[in-house]
Amino acid sequence: MSSPQHCPTPRELDDLELIVSGAAPVASFGTPGSPLTLTLPDALAGEPVVELVDPEGLPLALVHLEADGARRVEPLTTAQHGPFRRLHLTPAEVRAQHAGRTVVPVTGPVTDDQLAQLTGLGPLVLLALVGHGTPDLSPVALLRATLRVAADLPDAVVVAVPLAAHDDAEADHDLGVQVTAAYAGGPGGDRVVGLVEAGEPLASLDDILEADQPAPDRQGLVLFFTGLSGSGKSTLARALVDRLLEQGLRTVTSLDGDVVRRNLSAGLTFSRADRETNIRRIGWVAAEISRHGGVVVVSPIAPFAETRAQVRDMVDEAGGAFFLVHVATPLEECERRDRKGLYAKARRGEIPEFTGISSPYEEPEDADVRVDTTGRTIDDALGDVLDALAEAGYADLRVAAPQPVVPERII
Repeated sequence: MSSPQHCPTPRELDDLELIVSGAAPVASFGTPGSPLTLTLPDALAGEPVVELVDPEGLPLALVHLEADGARRVEPLTTAQHGPFRRLHLTPAEVRAQHAGRTVVPVTGPVTDDQLAQLTGLGPLVLLALVGHGTPDLSPVALLRATLRVAADLPDAVVVAVPLAAHDDAEADHDLGVQVTAAYAGGPGGDRVVGLVEAGEPLASLDDILEADQPAPDRQGLVLFFTGLSGSGKSTLARALVDRLLEQGLRTVTSLDGDVVRRNLSAGLTFSRADRETNIRRIGWVAAEISRHGGVVVVSPIAPFAETRAQVRDMVDEAGGAFFLVHVATPLEECERRDRKGLYAKARRGEIPEFTGISSPYEEPEDADVRVDTTGRTIDDALGDVLDALAEAGYADLRVAAPQPVVPERII
Protein backbone atom coordinates (compact mmCIF):
# COMPACT_ATOMS: atom_id res chain seq x y z
CA MET A 1 0.00 0.00 0.00
CA SER A 2 1.44 3.38 -1.01
CA SER A 3 2.10 6.06 1.60
CA PRO A 4 0.10 9.30 1.62
CA GLN A 5 1.83 12.22 -0.10
CA HIS A 6 2.54 15.72 1.12
CA CYS A 7 4.22 18.72 -0.52
CA PRO A 8 6.23 20.65 2.10
CA THR A 9 6.56 24.42 2.22
CA PRO A 10 9.52 26.08 0.46
CA ARG A 11 11.37 26.35 3.76
CA GLU A 12 10.75 22.69 4.54
CA LEU A 13 11.98 21.70 1.07
CA ASP A 14 15.23 23.57 1.79
CA ASP A 15 15.51 21.78 5.12
CA LEU A 16 14.85 18.45 3.43
CA GLU A 17 17.69 19.07 0.98
CA LEU A 18 20.05 19.89 3.85
CA ILE A 19 19.18 16.62 5.56
CA VAL A 20 19.36 14.49 2.40
CA SER A 21 22.67 16.03 1.29
CA GLY A 22 24.32 15.37 4.64
CA ALA A 23 24.87 19.08 5.27
CA ALA A 24 22.53 19.16 8.27
CA PRO A 25 23.77 17.87 11.63
CA VAL A 26 20.59 15.76 11.99
CA ALA A 27 18.89 13.03 9.96
CA SER A 28 15.33 13.78 11.07
CA PHE A 29 12.81 16.58 11.15
CA GLY A 30 11.89 17.61 14.66
CA THR A 31 15.09 16.48 16.39
CA PRO A 32 15.22 18.25 19.79
CA GLY A 33 17.27 21.44 19.57
CA SER A 34 17.17 21.55 15.76
CA PRO A 35 15.24 24.24 13.84
CA LEU A 36 14.60 21.75 11.01
CA THR A 37 10.92 20.93 11.46
CA LEU A 38 8.11 19.56 9.32
CA THR A 39 4.45 20.42 9.83
CA LEU A 40 2.05 17.89 8.36
CA PRO A 41 -1.70 18.41 7.87
CA ASP A 42 -3.80 17.12 10.74
CA ALA A 43 -5.00 14.23 8.59
CA LEU A 44 -1.39 13.01 8.17
CA ALA A 45 0.02 13.85 11.60
CA GLY A 46 -0.33 10.30 12.91
CA GLU A 47 0.73 8.47 9.74
CA PRO A 48 3.75 6.20 10.31
CA VAL A 49 5.15 6.97 6.85
CA VAL A 50 4.52 9.98 4.60
CA GLU A 51 5.98 10.52 1.14
CA LEU A 52 7.28 14.04 0.56
CA VAL A 53 6.98 15.37 -2.98
CA ASP A 54 8.02 18.55 -4.76
CA PRO A 55 5.40 20.99 -6.14
CA GLU A 56 5.27 18.99 -9.38
CA GLY A 57 4.67 15.71 -7.55
CA LEU A 58 8.18 14.22 -7.79
CA PRO A 59 8.75 11.91 -4.77
CA LEU A 60 11.76 13.18 -2.82
CA ALA A 61 11.78 11.24 0.45
CA LEU A 62 9.85 9.15 2.92
CA VAL A 63 9.55 10.39 6.48
CA HIS A 64 9.07 7.79 9.20
CA LEU A 65 7.45 8.66 12.53
CA GLU A 66 9.83 7.84 15.38
CA ALA A 67 8.90 7.08 18.98
CA ASP A 68 10.04 10.53 20.13
CA GLY A 69 7.87 12.27 17.52
CA ALA A 70 10.71 13.06 15.14
CA ARG A 71 10.39 12.26 11.44
CA ARG A 72 13.36 10.26 10.15
CA VAL A 73 14.15 11.01 6.51
CA GLU A 74 14.67 8.23 3.98
CA PRO A 75 15.88 9.82 0.71
CA LEU A 76 14.31 8.71 -2.56
CA THR A 77 15.82 11.18 -5.03
CA THR A 78 17.16 14.71 -5.19
CA ALA A 79 15.44 17.70 -6.72
CA GLN A 80 15.80 17.67 -10.50
CA HIS A 81 14.92 21.20 -11.49
CA GLY A 82 15.43 24.80 -10.49
CA PRO A 83 17.83 27.60 -11.43
CA PHE A 84 21.49 26.80 -10.81
CA ARG A 85 20.66 23.25 -9.76
CA ARG A 86 24.15 22.25 -10.96
CA LEU A 87 25.63 24.30 -8.12
CA HIS A 88 23.81 22.33 -5.41
CA LEU A 89 26.63 20.01 -4.41
CA THR A 90 26.69 17.85 -1.30
CA PRO A 91 29.40 18.32 1.33
CA ALA A 92 30.97 15.02 0.22
CA GLU A 93 31.12 16.24 -3.39
CA VAL A 94 32.69 19.54 -2.37
CA ARG A 95 35.29 17.85 -0.20
CA ALA A 96 36.15 15.43 -3.01
CA GLN A 97 36.24 17.98 -5.84
CA HIS A 98 37.59 21.03 -4.05
CA ALA A 99 39.78 19.78 -1.23
CA GLY A 100 42.21 22.28 0.24
CA ARG A 101 40.25 25.40 -0.71
CA THR A 102 39.24 28.10 1.73
CA VAL A 103 35.48 28.02 2.33
CA VAL A 104 33.76 31.39 2.54
CA PRO A 105 30.02 31.67 3.39
CA VAL A 106 28.28 34.37 1.30
CA THR A 107 24.88 35.69 2.37
CA GLY A 108 24.57 38.94 0.42
CA PRO A 109 26.09 41.01 -2.38
CA VAL A 110 29.87 41.16 -2.04
CA THR A 111 31.26 44.60 -1.15
CA ASP A 112 34.46 46.26 -2.31
CA ASP A 113 36.15 45.58 1.04
CA GLN A 114 35.06 41.94 0.91
CA LEU A 115 36.41 41.57 -2.64
CA ALA A 116 39.79 42.83 -1.46
CA GLN A 117 39.67 40.26 1.35
CA LEU A 118 38.75 37.43 -1.02
CA THR A 119 41.51 38.29 -3.46
CA GLY A 120 44.14 37.43 -0.87
CA LEU A 121 42.72 34.10 0.30
CA GLY A 122 43.88 31.82 -2.53
CA PRO A 123 41.67 29.11 -4.10
CA LEU A 124 38.12 29.51 -2.80
CA VAL A 125 34.78 27.82 -2.38
CA LEU A 126 32.18 30.59 -2.17
CA LEU A 127 29.37 28.96 -0.22
CA ALA A 128 26.25 30.89 -1.27
CA LEU A 129 23.73 30.39 1.52
CA VAL A 130 20.53 30.52 -0.49
CA GLY A 131 17.33 29.43 1.15
CA HIS A 132 13.80 30.51 1.89
CA GLY A 133 13.93 33.82 3.75
CA THR A 134 17.35 34.90 2.46
CA PRO A 135 17.46 38.43 3.86
CA ASP A 136 19.41 40.50 1.35
CA LEU A 137 18.74 38.99 -2.07
CA SER A 138 16.55 36.30 -3.56
CA PRO A 139 18.35 32.95 -3.93
CA VAL A 140 18.68 33.33 -7.71
CA ALA A 141 20.00 36.89 -7.47
CA LEU A 142 22.50 35.92 -4.76
CA LEU A 143 23.85 33.12 -6.95
CA ARG A 144 24.04 35.38 -10.00
CA ALA A 145 25.91 38.01 -7.99
CA THR A 146 28.28 35.49 -6.41
CA LEU A 147 29.05 33.87 -9.76
CA ARG A 148 29.91 37.28 -11.20
CA VAL A 149 32.29 37.96 -8.31
CA ALA A 150 33.85 34.51 -8.66
CA ALA A 151 34.59 35.19 -12.33
CA ASP A 152 36.74 38.16 -11.29
CA LEU A 153 38.76 36.19 -8.71
CA PRO A 154 41.90 34.20 -9.55
CA ASP A 155 40.46 30.81 -8.55
CA ALA A 156 37.00 30.52 -7.07
CA VAL A 157 34.03 28.16 -7.39
CA VAL A 158 30.47 28.74 -6.21
CA VAL A 159 28.38 26.18 -4.33
CA ALA A 160 24.71 26.70 -3.48
CA VAL A 161 23.48 25.66 -0.05
CA PRO A 162 19.72 25.95 0.69
CA LEU A 163 20.03 27.29 4.23
CA ALA A 164 16.61 28.72 5.07
CA ALA A 165 15.68 31.14 7.83
CA HIS A 166 13.57 29.82 10.72
CA ASP A 167 12.75 33.04 12.61
CA ASP A 168 15.26 32.15 15.34
CA ALA A 169 18.49 34.09 14.87
CA GLU A 170 20.51 32.09 17.40
CA ALA A 171 19.38 28.69 16.11
CA ASP A 172 19.91 29.76 12.50
CA HIS A 173 23.42 30.99 13.30
CA ASP A 174 24.33 27.71 14.98
CA LEU A 175 22.90 25.75 12.07
CA GLY A 176 24.85 27.87 9.59
CA VAL A 177 28.09 27.19 11.45
CA GLN A 178 27.43 23.44 11.45
CA VAL A 179 26.45 23.36 7.78
CA THR A 180 29.51 25.37 6.75
CA ALA A 181 31.74 23.03 8.77
CA ALA A 182 30.25 20.05 6.94
CA TYR A 183 31.30 21.54 3.60
CA ALA A 184 34.71 22.54 4.93
CA GLY A 185 35.47 19.08 6.28
CA GLY A 186 34.63 19.62 9.92
CA PRO A 187 37.11 20.42 12.70
CA GLY A 188 40.64 20.16 11.40
CA GLY A 189 39.46 20.31 7.77
CA ASP A 190 39.72 23.05 5.20
CA ARG A 191 39.69 26.62 6.46
CA VAL A 192 36.50 28.65 6.89
CA VAL A 193 36.80 32.42 6.64
CA GLY A 194 33.98 34.85 7.36
CA LEU A 195 33.65 37.97 5.29
CA VAL A 196 34.24 41.34 6.90
CA GLU A 197 31.12 43.42 7.45
CA ALA A 198 32.32 46.53 5.67
CA GLY A 199 32.34 48.29 2.34
CA GLU A 200 29.82 49.13 -0.37
CA PRO A 201 28.22 46.66 -2.81
CA LEU A 202 30.25 46.35 -5.99
CA ALA A 203 29.13 48.60 -8.83
CA SER A 204 29.43 45.62 -11.15
CA LEU A 205 26.44 44.07 -9.34
CA ASP A 206 24.13 47.07 -9.71
CA ASP A 207 22.02 45.56 -12.49
CA ILE A 208 21.44 42.36 -10.49
CA LEU A 209 20.52 44.28 -7.34
CA GLU A 210 18.18 46.66 -9.16
CA ALA A 211 16.39 43.81 -10.93
CA ASP A 212 16.01 41.83 -7.71
CA GLN A 213 15.06 44.74 -5.48
CA PRO A 214 13.24 47.26 -7.65
CA ALA A 215 12.07 50.57 -6.28
CA PRO A 216 8.52 50.43 -4.89
CA ASP A 217 7.12 52.16 -7.98
CA ARG A 218 8.52 49.37 -10.18
CA GLN A 219 7.80 46.44 -7.86
CA GLY A 220 5.07 43.92 -8.62
CA LEU A 221 2.01 45.05 -6.68
CA VAL A 222 -1.23 43.42 -5.57
CA LEU A 223 -3.92 45.92 -4.60
CA PHE A 224 -6.37 43.91 -2.52
CA PHE A 225 -9.73 45.50 -1.69
CA THR A 226 -11.77 43.79 1.01
CA GLY A 227 -15.11 44.73 2.54
CA LEU A 228 -18.75 43.80 2.86
CA SER A 229 -21.04 43.33 -0.10
CA GLY A 230 -22.23 46.80 -1.10
CA SER A 231 -19.36 48.57 0.64
CA GLY A 232 -18.14 50.15 -2.59
CA LYS A 233 -14.96 48.09 -2.91
CA SER A 234 -15.64 46.98 -6.50
CA THR A 235 -16.48 50.54 -7.54
CA LEU A 236 -13.29 51.86 -5.99
CA ALA A 237 -11.25 49.04 -7.50
CA ARG A 238 -12.58 49.79 -10.98
CA ALA A 239 -11.87 53.48 -10.54
CA LEU A 240 -8.31 52.68 -9.47
CA VAL A 241 -7.80 50.42 -12.50
CA ASP A 242 -8.96 53.28 -14.73
CA ARG A 243 -6.53 55.68 -13.06
CA LEU A 244 -3.63 53.24 -13.47
CA LEU A 245 -4.47 52.71 -17.15
CA GLU A 246 -4.72 56.45 -17.71
CA GLN A 247 -1.24 56.89 -16.27
CA GLY A 248 0.04 54.20 -18.65
CA LEU A 249 3.25 53.38 -16.78
CA ARG A 250 2.44 49.88 -15.53
CA THR A 251 0.77 46.73 -16.84
CA VAL A 252 -2.52 46.32 -14.96
CA THR A 253 -4.67 43.22 -14.46
CA SER A 254 -8.13 43.33 -12.89
CA LEU A 255 -9.32 40.07 -11.34
CA ASP A 256 -12.99 40.94 -11.19
CA GLY A 257 -15.11 38.70 -8.98
CA ASP A 258 -17.63 37.63 -11.61
CA VAL A 259 -14.96 37.07 -14.26
CA VAL A 260 -12.92 34.95 -11.85
CA ARG A 261 -16.00 32.91 -10.96
CA ARG A 262 -16.69 32.16 -14.61
CA ASN A 263 -13.15 31.38 -15.74
CA LEU A 264 -11.00 30.42 -12.75
CA SER A 265 -13.44 29.12 -10.18
CA ALA A 266 -16.25 27.65 -12.26
CA GLY A 267 -17.97 24.89 -10.31
CA LEU A 268 -17.29 26.31 -6.88
CA THR A 269 -20.26 26.98 -4.63
CA PHE A 270 -20.70 29.79 -2.14
CA SER A 271 -19.95 27.61 0.88
CA ARG A 272 -17.26 28.92 3.21
CA ALA A 273 -14.76 26.30 2.00
CA ASP A 274 -15.36 27.08 -1.67
CA ARG A 275 -15.28 30.83 -1.10
CA GLU A 276 -11.92 30.51 0.62
CA THR A 277 -10.67 28.31 -2.24
CA ASN A 278 -11.75 31.05 -4.63
CA ILE A 279 -9.74 33.65 -2.68
CA ARG A 280 -6.65 31.45 -2.63
CA ARG A 281 -6.93 30.93 -6.41
CA ILE A 282 -7.19 34.68 -6.92
CA GLY A 283 -4.21 35.13 -4.61
CA TRP A 284 -2.07 32.62 -6.47
CA VAL A 285 -2.76 34.23 -9.86
CA ALA A 286 -2.17 37.71 -8.43
CA ALA A 287 1.10 36.63 -6.85
CA GLU A 288 2.37 35.18 -10.13
CA ILE A 289 1.55 38.42 -11.95
CA SER A 290 3.37 40.40 -9.25
CA ARG A 291 6.37 38.08 -9.63
CA HIS A 292 6.85 39.56 -13.09
CA GLY A 293 6.39 43.17 -12.06
CA GLY A 294 2.71 43.59 -12.92
CA VAL A 295 0.03 45.41 -10.96
CA VAL A 296 -3.07 43.44 -9.98
CA VAL A 297 -6.32 44.85 -8.60
CA VAL A 298 -8.75 42.48 -6.86
CA SER A 299 -11.87 43.16 -4.82
CA PRO A 300 -13.30 40.03 -3.18
CA ILE A 301 -15.19 40.19 0.10
CA ALA A 302 -12.43 38.01 1.64
CA PRO A 303 -13.97 38.02 5.13
CA PHE A 304 -11.43 35.85 6.95
CA ALA A 305 -8.08 37.09 8.22
CA GLU A 306 -6.37 33.73 7.77
CA THR A 307 -7.11 33.58 4.05
CA ARG A 308 -6.06 37.19 3.51
CA ALA A 309 -2.80 36.36 5.31
CA GLN A 310 -2.29 33.37 3.01
CA VAL A 311 -2.62 35.62 -0.02
CA ARG A 312 -0.18 38.11 1.50
CA ASP A 313 2.29 35.26 2.03
CA MET A 314 1.90 34.14 -1.60
CA VAL A 315 2.67 37.65 -2.81
CA ASP A 316 5.61 38.04 -0.44
CA GLU A 317 6.99 34.69 -1.60
CA ALA A 318 6.73 35.89 -5.22
CA GLY A 319 8.67 39.05 -4.43
CA GLY A 320 5.70 41.35 -4.89
CA ALA A 321 4.14 43.93 -2.58
CA PHE A 322 0.71 43.43 -0.99
CA PHE A 323 -1.37 46.55 -0.39
CA LEU A 324 -4.54 45.92 1.59
CA VAL A 325 -7.47 48.33 1.28
CA HIS A 326 -10.25 47.84 3.83
CA VAL A 327 -13.43 49.40 2.49
CA ALA A 328 -14.96 49.82 5.92
CA THR A 329 -18.45 51.02 5.03
CA PRO A 330 -20.74 50.02 7.94
CA LEU A 331 -23.13 47.10 7.56
CA GLU A 332 -26.15 49.39 7.98
CA GLU A 333 -25.10 51.47 4.98
CA CYS A 334 -24.27 48.40 2.87
CA GLU A 335 -27.67 46.93 3.68
CA ARG A 336 -29.41 50.22 2.91
CA ARG A 337 -27.88 50.20 -0.58
CA ASP A 338 -28.57 46.49 -1.27
CA ARG A 339 -28.72 47.03 -5.04
CA LYS A 340 -29.03 43.31 -5.77
CA GLY A 341 -31.43 42.53 -2.93
CA LEU A 342 -28.92 40.11 -1.40
CA TYR A 343 -29.21 41.34 2.16
CA ALA A 344 -32.98 41.05 2.04
CA LYS A 345 -32.69 37.46 0.84
CA ALA A 346 -30.12 36.72 3.54
CA ARG A 347 -32.42 38.17 6.21
CA ARG A 348 -35.15 35.84 4.99
CA GLY A 349 -32.76 32.88 5.21
CA GLU A 350 -32.66 32.37 1.46
CA ILE A 351 -28.87 32.80 1.25
CA PRO A 352 -26.91 30.75 3.81
CA GLU A 353 -23.56 31.89 5.17
CA PHE A 354 -24.00 35.45 3.94
CA THR A 355 -21.16 37.67 5.16
CA GLY A 356 -22.32 40.23 7.70
CA ILE A 357 -25.63 38.48 8.35
CA SER A 358 -25.16 34.76 8.95
CA SER A 359 -21.38 34.58 8.50
CA PRO A 360 -18.79 36.83 10.15
CA TYR A 361 -16.56 39.46 8.58
CA GLU A 362 -13.19 39.72 10.35
CA GLU A 363 -12.07 43.31 10.01
CA PRO A 364 -8.41 43.60 8.96
CA GLU A 365 -5.94 44.78 11.55
CA ASP A 366 -3.18 45.06 8.95
CA ALA A 367 -4.88 47.23 6.31
CA ASP A 368 -2.68 49.81 4.58
CA VAL A 369 -5.63 52.16 4.28
CA ARG A 370 -9.19 52.17 5.62
CA VAL A 371 -11.96 53.83 3.59
CA ASP A 372 -15.56 54.49 4.56
CA THR A 373 -17.58 55.36 1.44
CA THR A 374 -20.70 56.50 3.26
CA GLY A 375 -22.04 59.69 1.64
CA ARG A 376 -18.92 60.21 -0.47
CA THR A 377 -18.26 60.54 -4.17
CA ILE A 378 -16.11 57.98 -5.94
CA ASP A 379 -13.25 60.43 -6.47
CA ASP A 380 -13.36 61.59 -2.86
CA ALA A 381 -13.19 58.04 -1.46
CA LEU A 382 -10.61 56.99 -4.04
CA GLY A 383 -8.47 59.90 -2.88
CA ASP A 384 -7.83 58.08 0.42
CA VAL A 385 -6.40 55.13 -1.50
CA LEU A 386 -4.34 57.31 -3.84
CA ASP A 387 -2.83 59.22 -0.90
CA ALA A 388 -1.85 55.98 0.83
CA LEU A 389 -0.33 54.55 -2.36
CA ALA A 390 1.72 57.68 -2.90
CA GLU A 391 2.91 57.80 0.71
CA ALA A 392 4.03 54.16 0.45
CA GLY A 393 5.97 54.98 -2.71
CA TYR A 394 4.12 52.55 -4.99
CA ALA A 395 2.51 55.08 -7.33
CA ASP A 396 1.46 58.71 -7.33
CA LEU A 397 -1.82 58.80 -9.22
CA ARG A 398 -3.05 62.02 -7.66
CA VAL A 399 -3.54 63.83 -10.94
CA ALA A 400 -6.56 66.00 -11.44
CA ALA A 401 -9.10 63.96 -13.36
CA PRO A 402 -10.97 65.48 -16.32
CA GLN A 403 -14.21 67.16 -15.35
CA PRO A 404 -17.08 64.65 -15.68
CA VAL A 405 -19.80 65.23 -18.20
CA VAL A 406 -22.43 64.27 -15.64
CA PRO A 407 -22.34 64.81 -11.89
CA GLU A 408 -20.37 62.22 -10.00
CA ARG A 409 -22.33 59.41 -8.43
CA ILE A 410 -22.41 58.88 -4.72
CA ILE A 411 -21.16 55.35 -3.98
